[in-house]
Formats: sequence, C-alpha cells, structure tokens
Amino acid sequence: MANPDLWVRRFHPSDDSKVRLVCLPHAGGSASFYYPMSAGLAPTVDVLSVQYPGRQDRRNEPGVGSIAALADAVTEALGPWLDRPLMLFGHSMGAIVAFEVARRLERDGTGQLLSIFASGRRAPSCARDESVHLRDDDGIVEEMKALSGTDARVLGDEELLRMILPAIRSDYRAIERYRCAEDVTVSCPVVTLTGDDDPRTTIAEAQSWERHTTGPFELRVFQGGHFFLAAHQNEVINAVSDMLLSCGGL
Repeated sequence: MANPDLWVRRFHPSDDSKVRLVCLPHAGGSASFYYPMSAGLAPTVDVLSVQYPGRQDRRNEPGVGSIAALADAVTEALGPWLDRPLMLFGHSMGAIVAFEVARRLERDGTGQLLSIFASGRRAPSCARDESVHLRDDDGIVEEMKALSGTDARVLGDEELLRMILPAIRSDYRAIERYRCAEDVTVSCPVVTLTGDDDPRTTIAEAQSWERHTTGPFELRVFQGGHFFLAAHQNEVINAVSDMLLSCGGL
C-alpha cells in the first residue's frame, strides 16, 4: 500500500479550503518544484505536492518503473485526501501522470475531480521516438541543461548530480516508453498550458489534448520554453483560480 506520508507534501496546509490541488512534477523533478504555486494559492486552495521515489528524502527508494505503476501508487496515496474536490496539475511527465491518475479516479468512481491542468506536455497520444534514458550520464545532464528546469546549483554539484541521476534516468525511461491510444479519454475538463518556444511540445501537440477529454477544453499559450511556468507563476495561478471560479470552487 502506498504510504500517503511518503508521497504527499503540504507546504501551506489549508484545512478550511474547499478544493485541493494535486501537483505532479516533471521527470527528475520533486515536490518542492511546486512550493511557489502552493504559496500563491494558499490559503484558498490546499495544495498537495507529490514526491516521487528516488529523490530528496526518498532517494534510497527505487525510481519510477512505469507511468502506469506510478499512477497506481499516486492514486492509492491520494485516498485519504478525497474528502474534497480535486484538481490535478502536472508539468511535462507530470501532465501524463495527472491524466492517468484522473483515468483511475474516474474508473473507480472515487473523489470529485474538477479538472486537469496539463502543462508543458504534448497530448497522451502524441508519441515521439525519444531515447534520453539510453544516453550516458553526461547525455542526460545535457538534456537537463537544454530544458533549463534544473537548479544550476544541482548541475554544478557533481556528487549531488550523480546521486539523483538514477532517478532521472528511470523517469525518462518511464515517460519515453509510455503510449496511449487516441480514443482514451477522461470526462473532466482539461486546460493545457504550453510555451510558444517549447522544443518538446508544439502548439498542435498541445492542442491535441482536446481529443482526450469529453468535457470542456482550453489551451493557453505563454511566451517561453519548456519551463515557461517559472516566468509566469502569477498567470498560471490565475488560470487555476479561473477554473475554480467556473466550477464554483471559490
């Protein structure tokens, strides 16, 4: 059984909020990536940041095996937090994890799912032939630098970098092997956020998320690359707030 205490971080607990936002990190990312979003939404929204195995305080655990296994574990860990309506926010690999968690919640009829925010990731059915996980360590570091999503202090700390590379490699292996058919859908609304200069997601690939929901769909395009949201925190927080207002959650 997935231990919720291992998987969920609450940087700004809000026991009086009406809605919970579950945030899922990118490949190589950790729960702390969402600290600014948690701070920006508190105390209106109770933000739960997911901590994947293989990093930070979970560094001694095996990394991600597959997106399906990761989604199963996250869904199980969210069990105690389903007493309020949920929104899911995932960036890059996290967007796919959010989609798969939503599928499981809808399949099981558990919790009230208000929406998915899919950030910095092409639609689930838009597969590319990628093999970052097969590169040597230097090759993976090169990819991390190209996407500009990793703290420069980490990239400059050889010992720390070598410590986290196994988890990063397993993340890339999981997401690069993920495949999804075009007719797989969720029923909740999907809001897709993307950068206009993202080398890993075209505008058309971001728009293709529309195929994967039978509910409302919205695409928001920001200036920037793969980690556009770092420079647009306020606009991203406003997008979440807008969705809450439309759902009657605020």
